[in-house]
Amino acid sequence: MKKLENLLSNIENVKVIDDGIPYSDYTPIDLSISNNDLSKIDMDNADAFENYVGNILQKNNAKVAFGGYNEDRNLYKSSLIFNDKEKEERNIHIGMDFWIKAGTPILAALEGRVHSFDFNAGKGNYGPTIILEHSLENHVFYTLYGHLSMESIAEIEIGTLFRKAQPIATLGDSSANGGYSPHLHFQIIKNIESYFGDYPGVCSKKTLDFYLENCPDPNLLLKIDAITDIKE
Repeated sequence: MKKLENLLSNIENVKVIDDGIPYSDYTPIDLSISNNDLSKIDMDNADAFENYVGNILQKNNAKVAFGGYNEDRNLYKSSLIFNDKEKEERNIHIGMDFWIKAGTPILAALEGRVHSFDFNAGKGNYGPTIILEHSLENHVFYTLYGHLSMESIAEIEIGTLFRKAQPIATLGDSSANGGYSPHLHFQIIKNIESYFGDYPGVCSKKTLDFYLENCPDPNLLLKIDAITDIKE
């Protein structure tokens, strides 16, 4: 049986953000600990961070800023969700983020049914979240869509079938999405265990190997053209 990663890499024309925005309008964004510019802004202020993202989009004549898989970040320092004193700090991002304005349509990456959904409340959390279940050549796996609008989960039902590229939600603003500047957290999950409407999107260094294996790089599926010259 082929590995899931190989199957994902062979699928074409996958999008999770408004289909009217081509990948040529995307630009990468560096939110890692090595980006010294982040120390100049208040990361707890959603408006300040949204302005930072907006400046990157403007400089690069882009509509979407993307990135973050396997990225070591300082964004989570002030959230107790990631900094429980009795556990190892979680600061490595294991999904892909897409920074764009609230209200943007979110699409099903592949055909799948609603596995679960929830409102994950709290500073730094996902806010409204939808998880789809997929089946591909005997592989059952999941895609998670976090930081959605409250309306996105108001009438959704478990088991509902969504076709590939069908709108499933819209992006939320900071009042609903855990206090962040608007963005989609997209993640692929092989074994979801007993999680329901939630799954870790940030891990510790100790658990990184496990999560990199269980949560493949979303770009295997999305195939966003690599842009190495990040102008910030």
